[in-house]
Amino acid sequence: MPEDRPEDRDERSLALEARAWPFEEARKLLERTGGKTPAKGYLLFETGYGPSGLPHIGTFGEVVRTTMVRQAFQRLSDIPTRLFCFSDDMDGLRKVPDNIPNREQVARHLHEPLTRVPDPFGEFESFGHHNNAMLRRFLDSFGFEYEFQSSTDWYRSGRFDAALLEVLRRYDEIMEVMLPTFREERQQSYSPFLPISPTTGRVLQVPILERDAAAGTILFEDEDGTRTELPVTGGHCKLQWKPDWGMRWHALGVDYEMSGKDLIESVKLAARICSILGSRPPEGFHYELFLDEEGRKISKSKGNGLSVDEWLTYGPPESLSLFMYQKPRAAKRLYFDVIPRAVDDYLKHLKTLAVEEPARRLENPAWHIHDGAPPGRLPEEKTDLSFSLLLNLVGTANAEDKAALWGFISRYAPEATPESDPLLDRLVGYAIAYYRDFVKPAKVYREASEAEAAALKDLLHELELLPVGADPETIQNTVYEIGKRHAAAFASLRDWFKACYEILLGQEQGPRLGSFFALYGLPESRALIGRALAGDLASALAGSVTAPQMQA
Repeated sequence: MPEDRPEDRDERSLALEARAWPFEEARKLLERTGGKTPAKGYLLFETGYGPSGLPHIGTFGEVVRTTMVRQAFQRLSDIPTRLFCFSDDMDGLRKVPDNIPNREQVARHLHEPLTRVPDPFGEFESFGHHNNAMLRRFLDSFGFEYEFQSSTDWYRSGRFDAALLEVLRRYDEIMEVMLPTFREERQQSYSPFLPISPTTGRVLQVPILERDAAAGTILFEDEDGTRTELPVTGGHCKLQWKPDWGMRWHALGVDYEMSGKDLIESVKLAARICSILGSRPPEGFHYELFLDEEGRKISKSKGNGLSVDEWLTYGPPESLSLFMYQKPRAAKRLYFDVIPRAVDDYLKHLKTLAVEEPARRLENPAWHIHDGAPPGRLPEEKTDLSFSLLLNLVGTANAEDKAALWGFISRYAPEATPESDPLLDRLVGYAIAYYRDFVKPAKVYREASEAEAAALKDLLHELELLPVGADPETIQNTVYEIGKRHAAAFASLRDWFKACYEILLGQEQGPRLGSFFALYGLPESRALIGRALAGDLASALAGSVTAPQMQA
């Protein structure tokens, strides 16, 4: 009997063999459950968030990636799933972030729980509430299915009480796990419990003088020297972050949580504590860290790297999801200059997804970005209009509004309109913003050498022989042939194209010239070459070019 063709097999059987990393992770969870629904009634995914500073992209990457694993698991099993996005907002504020207003006001509340620190922006109940709102705004903008959870709420509502009492009963065992990780001086003062001072409201790092597991209390010396007894329940205490992590896995029944490579040892400690409390630690995945433009680790408190809002100013959310999907175990530089490539890569994946066979679709990043159901794309949508091509159109046409750019686009693709291709319309807006802030300030035109000028004159002559409506491939072949005809002037064809970019566009790299000339228009492209040969581009940034009127 012949083997089933990939297109004839159902999605679940294909998912069981898919090699994309979310499916590899999902199969670990399928094995964990044995195909049976956990006693709590669902499989629980968790992401953690420390709101000590303004949220950054690395924080959100966990939610994007965890969601992709969750989606993959849903293709493998009918077991219900939930995703908790957990904010450690009861942590004490250890340092005033560099990138917030009213820093002096915030400094007066150091070591208080983040949900008691006044909001320096004056918008929310506390600094913790402000940062939680920023996190939720981002998650909502992506359309994630998640349940936000606040550490403050869990501690103060008593939902952690049973687990905290178990930590108190297992105090010595947990100390045996934690103490070897500290120097001798810290060992003398360390305790898993951090009492909240009833007099100052601060989270205290103090030795525990006595503990009463039966009564559920601890005794410590408050900041004013008073010996104070507090219950470990009801939000009067919280746990140090590593014991807190393990306790939370136990209390919530977490089945899956990923974390950065820098937390591998912390995960091991939390897993041991979770086991001591009587629960199986979750499955996990260690991703590499994001780096800023100088190769430094991105920090919440420093605010280096990119914020979510900054990325979304210059590129669509789907491009950010793709950046998170790609090579999660490789350290990646995360700065403004990665956005154009991410946008164009997303467009390529989206285009191929529509024509791939079912097995290949499960390996396509666009499948994971859109949970297998990408937005419907109308036949007239011009996906060959790349983001890099639009960036060069913005610069060459010196256009700062969508209407001017759509004049060029509608002539190149009469069937495309902002209404029929909303993604392209969004890309036009992103291209205008990105060009304005990053490309235009770096543009440097140069004059052509004698040999380069001869080649450009030849190119101009050949373009004048082409009909106005020549297709991009015909134009590209013409540019290519001119480069070969003047091979003595250029070490390689690559140098010919590089010269075109530097002389005509003011940059070292650029788009496929056939596509660009077709989009910009042959008459305009001929004029551009003429201006370059006259030295007008090198003497100043390109002047205003009148755009053709957008077709009705």
